[in-house]
Amino acid sequence: MSNVEVSKRYADALFQIGKEKNQLEQFEAQLQIVKEVFMNNKELSAFLEHPRVAKEKKKQLIKDSFQGFSSDVNNLLHLLVDRHSEHAVTSIVGHFVSLVQDAKGIAEAKVYSIRELTDDERQHLSNVFAKKLNKTELKIVNVVDPTILGGVKIKVGNTIYDGSIKGKLDRLERNIVTAN
Repeated sequence: MSNVEVSKRYADALFQIGKEKNQLEQFEAQLQIVKEVFMNNKELSAFLEHPRVAKEKKKQLIKDSFQGFSSDVNNLLHLLVDRHSEHAVTSIVGHFVSLVQDAKGIAEAKVYSIRELTDDERQHLSNVFAKKLNKTELKIVNVVDPTILGGVKIKVGNTIYDGSIKGKLDRLERNIVTAN
């Protein structure tokens, strides 16, 4: 089984527990902190992934580091230590956040534009594409990309809506080439 599938299973299991206990937002907030700690603290990751460090020492470090967190979140981290899957934490958090956002009707979108979008432009794009995707909200991350020449390119999940000038020129070029 691939790491992605394993991460999805752990995320699904924690999502179900959070849903039953009505603690999805609490779990999400705590997992975001866990992810940030794992990503920014390379010594912690190295310690937890080191094969010669006893599991009990690893679990104690997790218990001390994430004191006050939900027992379910701590249990997940302990389970990952037991299964030598500490490296999967960031992937699990990503899948969990996606599940929570999907349950809330929220989608994330990367919007590529030639300049930083104004708040009004972001809100307009969010409203239009949220309706189109049957979501209640679209969270927009704006990426400034001068190579698109103008217009916008929107990526939601695996779908790309390309309204950029570069995209239009590329499509025109393909049409000309295939017509000959």
